[in-house]
Amino acid sequence: MTLIHVRFTTAALFAAAALVSSHCHAAPAVVPAGTWLTEDGRARVRTEPCGSDATRLCGFIVWGSKPLDENGKPKVDRYNPDPAKQARPQLGHQMLLGLRTNSDGRFEGKIYNAEDGKSYDVTVWSDQSATLTVKGCMLVFCASQAWKRVADVAHGQLQGATDAAGGPRSDPEWAAKGAVTGSVPARRAPPTDGSPTRVK
Repeated sequence: MTLIHVRFTTAALFAAAALVSSHCHAAPAVVPAGTWLTEDGRARVRTEPCGSDATRLCGFIVWGSKPLDENGKPKVDRYNPDPAKQARPQLGHQMLLGLRTNSDGRFEGKIYNAEDGKSYDVTVWSDQSATLTVKGCMLVFCASQAWKRVADVAHGQLQGATDAAGGPRSDPEWAAKGAVTGSVPARRAPPTDGSPTRVK
């Protein structure tokens, strides 16, 4: 093979790769919107587009198997590092904190754990409409869970739209454009039947 042929072949490969890459980046990411039962069955998490331009992914606790503390009162976010949030109920709090798409078309960012008040690195994606894969990492240690899509409504589950009566509450930085946290929302609850929601 001549040097000219090698250079031509290499250039062609780079051009093809660039073309494929441009098509990949042009396609909108599919947001895994819906309500999911966690792998241990202790909570249901509702995921939906969020942020001022609705290009992020947020998730909210809309049901818990044990919503009350040892005194029979609703559990609160007592370990939150922000004192202003320590009295808020755990039910309805934001768990997935505005995840953004990565080069693989998956959503990555931080997941908040109210049980210890800490946030961890997380990557979320859905290869099948009925399953959401959640991969959490702490330093170099990672573990994955498979959350199952649910369409029914459990007793005590929040059903209202985010930031509306009977719905979960956004952290202020992830509220929809034009919405006031805890007031009338600018978005509706996502579908639970697996219908895709796309981020442009």
